[in-house]
Amino acid sequence: MQSASSAVSDSSRPVPSSLWRDGDYRRLWVGQTASQLGEHACLLVLPLFAVLTLDASAGQLGVLRAVGQAPILLLSLFVGAWVDRWRTRTVMVLTDVGRTLALGVAALAGLLGWLGLPALLVVAFTVGGLSVFFDVAYQASVVRLVKRDQLVRGNSALEGSRSAAQIGGPALGGALVSLLSAPIAAASGALFFALSFLSIRRIRRRESVPERSERPPRIWRRIHEGLRFVVSDTSLRTVCLASAAFQFSFAAMMTVYLLFLPRELHLSGTAVGLSLAATGPGALLGSLLAARLPSRFGHGTVLVSAAALGDGAFLCVPALHRSSVVTVPALLAVNFVFGTGGQLVTVTVMAVRQAVTPDGMQGRAAATITFVGMGLTPLGSLLGGFLAEEWGLRTSLLVTAAGMMLSPVLMALSPLARLGRALPALAGRAAYPRSPEC
Repeated sequence: MQSASSAVSDSSRPVPSSLWRDGDYRRLWVGQTASQLGEHACLLVLPLFAVLTLDASAGQLGVLRAVGQAPILLLSLFVGAWVDRWRTRTVMVLTDVGRTLALGVAALAGLLGWLGLPALLVVAFTVGGLSVFFDVAYQASVVRLVKRDQLVRGNSALEGSRSAAQIGGPALGGALVSLLSAPIAAASGALFFALSFLSIRRIRRRESVPERSERPPRIWRRIHEGLRFVVSDTSLRTVCLASAAFQFSFAAMMTVYLLFLPRELHLSGTAVGLSLAATGPGALLGSLLAARLPSRFGHGTVLVSAAALGDGAFLCVPALHRSSVVTVPALLAVNFVFGTGGQLVTVTVMAVRQAVTPDGMQGRAAATITFVGMGLTPLGSLLGGFLAEEWGLRTSLLVTAAGMMLSPVLMALSPLARLGRALPALAGRAAYPRSPEC
């Protein structure tokens, strides 16, 4: 479900100073931060526009979120196979251009009064599809820029940037929708993707990609190799199952949650954005802890404990009521704890996956885990909308939040929970012989 000795002695820095002196790593970090900020802003802008401006029903909101998540199911495996044969810098630059144009068109359509639900569906699918390309490519690029013994700290910095996006993205998106308009909010997302483009295109290091034979292997063969590799590795197989359980339940829960906050608790768009933004500081803390805790307590212990704590926090939300003075502070606390636990899991899982995967398989391994882990999110979003209409918001929120707890249970019952302080890099890489095209 991511060293130099000087960095180890300085607990205030998430990565060794040698990485920060690497200009290409800094450019990747800046570009990924801007991209994540735009993506997280859009994740709130589009649903809030539908709920607050178009008065979308629970079912319509579920469809909107499902359409935005559908590219994960439809494209992930193909993207992984393609990314392994292309330079990741090229992939990231092109996707930034595409997302900038998509949101720019959406902003113009909104200013002209054409930004209805059909247009939102098109924009959500386009941005979601291009984000699949970007996310797979940047994860594969880390291994090409960072030494394997620096993966945890290198990923910690990149996931820390995602934390910054979680702080600024929802707050900015919610405030712009509430105070100004959805077109301006969409335009802000386009600007962040443009900044990502400007930074990543300046990466100078020339990547080595596998040589292409006269008769390159069929795309299905490469996809099958990625699937076979992940299924054959016990740790990666468990990551897939636990991620699928979490992402399905989380998608359902978030659909209900985005309705519960404005309609049951009567929070404004700004308040919703600020509540969700509390995930960011927690995630920032989690990214810093991820650079320390796995090597001290063991990767398995950290994974199970962090998942149980973070996911379990949402079980408190259905007990909140509109008139209570503790409602907003409680929401901030829940999202902070969720952010901390979720980030610990994300960084640790990413480091385990990268350590046990050969370089030529990085894109396909990342895409396979994304496909299995997040492929069910569109169905989860649809289920959340259905439950909200049939069972009511409060009951549905409790049921879907409880479903998230299946993820730490699966990890606790698997060999993944017994991973120690050292990453199993040599054993994992030796278990899969490289084919000529890898």
